[in-house]
Amino acid sequence: MAVVDDHPLFARGLELLLPAATDGRARVVGSTGDAAAAASLMSRCLPDLALVDLHMPAPGGIRAVAAIRRTTPRVRVVAMSGDEDPAPALEALRAGAEAFLPKSAEPEELLPPLLAVLEGWAVLPAPLLRALLRPARVAPVDLDADERALLRSIAAGRGTLEIADQMHVSDRTVKRMTAALLRKLRVSNRAEAAALAGHAGLLHD
Repeated sequence: MAVVDDHPLFARGLELLLPAATDGRARVVGSTGDAAAAASLMSRCLPDLALVDLHMPAPGGIRAVAAIRRTTPRVRVVAMSGDEDPAPALEALRAGAEAFLPKSAEPEELLPPLLAVLEGWAVLPAPLLRALLRPARVAPVDLDADERALLRSIAAGRGTLEIADQMHVSDRTVKRMTAALLRKLRVSNRAEAAALAGHAGLLHD
């Protein structure tokens, strides 16, 4: 396993924990805190699995996932995030990650899903899986231009700050607009909004 995370203690903890907890079946063969170096690390180490933190300095974890998939497609990628916003997780899955795990979990709790991914399984937290599988409630929704632009950005997996910069408003305004949009669409989170938009064709002009 290789770790792409800008928190050295997290990678070091896995280095110590994995061999002992798996009877030597899993170990960390390389790590980097630079998302731009992720692909070259995989090419050098050729791990079975890459664990990538999505919230890293530019170019960021999602681009690291995409780069790993392009350069070493046999490496299975697990994305991680401490953020409850499902949008980055969805974007990571679109970029090629086979699994997503919350970084808030204790290290011991990460081992079973990581081993499952190594054995070929895809792993998602139950709330994210339910959001992805829940049938879209397709109903006519009248959205103005700003709401459609916001919905497109949410469906593309953009974060609050990126959307604020794109729309030339404050991040507080984006949060307020997002909350209003979710109420209007009658969904509870961004993942459901993105799914509803795609199924109902709400992203098309």
